[in-house]
Amino acid sequence: MPKKEELITRDWLAIDRTRMANERTFLAYFRTFVVILSSGIAILKVEVLEEMYGLGVFLVIVAPIILTIGVGRFIYVKRHIRKYHQD
Repeated sequence: MPKKEELITRDWLAIDRTRMANERTFLAYFRTFVVILSSGIAILKVEVLEEMYGLGVFLVIVAPIILTIGVGRFIYVKRHIRKYHQD
């Protein structure tokens, strides 16, 4: 593994791209969490959709699981990047 001073511009840019991709992936998980949670809450609150109550409960339960997976993946990849490159 090259030392910090041995990295060239291409390497620095690759590290930055990887960090930004990690952040975009986390934001995609977060966006999915918000949509699923809001859909579940809407199903639970709207009277017309009361026969879909089970689906609403399922979505409200699944949403935090998706967020937890996204946060866990974000932290894992962030640590993995730091493992190979220290700022």
